[in-house]
Formats: sequence, C-alpha cells, structure tokens
Amino acid sequence: MDILIFAPMLQLVLYNLFIQLYRAAAHVVALFSPKAQKWVSGRKNWKASLRSTIPGNKPVIWMHCASLGEFEQGRPVFEQLKTLYPDHFFLLTFFSPSGYEVRKNYAMADLVVYLPFGGRKTASDFLDIVKPVMVIWVKYEYWYHYLRQLRERNIPVYLISAIFRPSQPFFKFYGGLHRKMLNCFAHLFVQDEQSLQLLKTVLPEEKITVCGDTRFDRVIQIAEGFSPLPEIEDFINGRRVLVAGSTWQEDIEVIDHFANTRKDICFIIAPHETDLETIVSIKALIPAAIAYSIYLKFRETSNVLVIDNIGMLSKLYHYADICYIGGGFGNGIHNTTEAAVYGKPLIFGPNYKKFREAVDMVKQRAAFPVNSALEFEAAMEELLENGPLLRSASEAAGKYVMSQKGATRKILEKIMQQSAVEH
Repeated sequence: MDILIFAPMLQLVLYNLFIQLYRAAAHVVALFSPKAQKWVSGRKNWKASLRSTIPGNKPVIWMHCASLGEFEQGRPVFEQLKTLYPDHFFLLTFFSPSGYEVRKNYAMADLVVYLPFGGRKTASDFLDIVKPVMVIWVKYEYWYHYLRQLRERNIPVYLISAIFRPSQPFFKFYGGLHRKMLNCFAHLFVQDEQSLQLLKTVLPEEKITVCGDTRFDRVIQIAEGFSPLPEIEDFINGRRVLVAGSTWQEDIEVIDHFANTRKDICFIIAPHETDLETIVSIKALIPAAIAYSIYLKFRETSNVLVIDNIGMLSKLYHYADICYIGGGFGNGIHNTTEAAVYGKPLIFGPNYKKFREAVDMVKQRAAFPVNSALEFEAAMEELLENGPLLRSASEAAGKYVMSQKGATRKILEKIMQQSAVEH
C-alpha cells in the first residue's frame, strides 16, 4: 500500500524522533525512578570506558540482550562460543537495568555494559570502538542504526531464539522499516514453524532456521548443576510445597486465601520485584508471610516465605510439589521452563497463549490455567488429593522440557558454517 505517511523514509524520521524523545523522557523519569536513574547513569562516558577496555589485539564477539530473561536464553550460546573461541574478547550488552544490574559481574564475559542508546552517530561510534567480528542478538531486539551499520560493515549479526506473530509490524503494510531491519541479519534462528512461515513472506527461506528455544538448554543446564539450599530445606521441614515464582500483586490476590487457610502447606513466594514495598504488600495480604532475610536471622516458624533477593528462583522450583508461575493475570506469564525442568506441574493465570511452551504443556496436562482464586484453589486441591494426576502432570512437564533441548547445538553448527571468524 503506497501511502506516504507509511513510507520507510518517513518512518525513519519518526524512528529518530522516537529515540530523541525516549532519551529525554528517561532523563526526566530518572529524577523520580531509581531504575531509570540506573538506565541513564549507566550510559554516561561510555566511549571513554569502551576505549580503555576493548583490546586492540583481540577480535571481539558481541552479544546483546534486552534484559535478564533474554540473557538466560542467550547464555548457552554465549558460553559455547567462549569455549570455541578462547582467544577472543567477549562483550555482553544490556538495554535494561534489570539485566545489567544482575549480570554486570558475569564471569564468562570480558566486559558487561549498557548498550549506548542513540541514533546513527551513536551506533557508528560504538562499532568504531568495538569492531566486532561476530554479533548475536537475542529474541527480539531491533535497533535500526546498529543493524544498518553492521550490515554496511559486513559484520555478521545473528538473531537467536526469535519468535514472530502475525500482529507484528514486519508483516503489515506499514512495516517497511521493520522489514529493512530483518534484512540486516545474516541469519535468523526461530523457535517454531509459524515464525518460519511468517518470515518466508518477507525474507528468503535460506536465511531462516527453526531450531527451538535455547531457554530449554539453559534450564536443563541449571537443573543438572543443582546444589541444595539448606536454609530452604529447614524452612520446608517435610511439608508439601507450592513455589510461586515471579508473582505480581494480582497473583498474590489469587494465592492469599489458600495460603492463609492451608497452614499444612508450605508456600514459597518469589515476587518479580523484591523491594520493601512489594514485601510489605504481600505481608498485608498474607500476615504469616516472613521475608527470607528475616528468616535467616531469627528462624521464625511460618508456612509462608517471601524471597527478597534475586537469583534463587530456579533452585527453589526443585523443592516444589506444585509451581505457580506469575504474570498470567497481567501482560503474560513468566518463565515456565525453569520450573517444568524439575518435573513439576504448573498453575498460572489466563494470559498464557502467547507462549508456545505454556500452550503445549496445557495440552499435555502438565500445566493448568486458572481464571480466579476459586479456580486456583480447586486446581491445588485436585493436584494435592489426586496422586495419579500429580504424578502424571509432573512426568509430562519433565518429558516436555527434555524433548525440546538441542537449540544451542543447531545454532552453533549453522554459525560455524557461515561465520567468517577464524577458529
């Protein structure tokens, strides 16, 4: 459709305006928001920092992730590349503080920084300093000026664990600029057949490979390396356990009545946000709740433990009889695979259908969506009282995750075939 307002040139003008407005808004919000302040301050003096750190005598492999979840998807590929190219310098960048602040000391990376945010000049300056020989972007990062500069410099950039839906602008008449960005990737590794079929309408098929989701490889790696948490074991003390991960306020309102009445069950809640305000709001709904940091000091007895740190959740699922995955009463559920890998049945809210693995596990009776607190309690009671159902759901969850492994190997094989990097 040849409508001037949707022409790629005008889209680029609007895109550049968006970048300027976003950056200006971030500086304003930073006056009130600690997270926004980190986003802004973390990008100060980035040129000097990179120039003093990036070596001139080592080729650079660069991976970029939006946030922590995307990093966990990209991590298996990153670490395998590190093994394959031990003499290279490995750079990891994040867009969001929630990724950078957690992984800024990640030992496998030679340098972890925020991705400088800006237009053509920013992208050009960044690439002039870094001079990467290979670039990996994870899942859904699309920054036009970086991608265009990488293509113009003949630097291969790969998109991994990507997933596409018909509603995205790539497949709309107004998506010209987005389609230009897709063309900048040397190869796209997608999670499913639907993504392949969609991309085939705008890209040559030889640029696309269906390889699954690297998250499965990562959660299998985590489960295989599990080490016990003695303090958690002491708290559980032989009780049956529900682990509720990445919860929001809406999820707590679904759980609270059951947690307040079933004192025989141990509830371990790991909220998505671990600030004091969140912990206080949970305790207001579940008075018996005790923060993990307080439990470590005083060893108070309770049936509800609230995790007030980041990094334990993937291990906590090991101790569950049943897992509740948060986010399903909001924009969408969080990671289901890191619970299912331990062979645990899942419960989550109704907003799960954008997530292929969740849909698959519902079909296989490994996961149970609920629409209300009453449905949650009914699902809990059925799983707790029906031993055969609990066992079959647990087995289905574990088998599903194991059936999906191997994406990392497929990605690396293809990259090794195509890459110009000398081994």
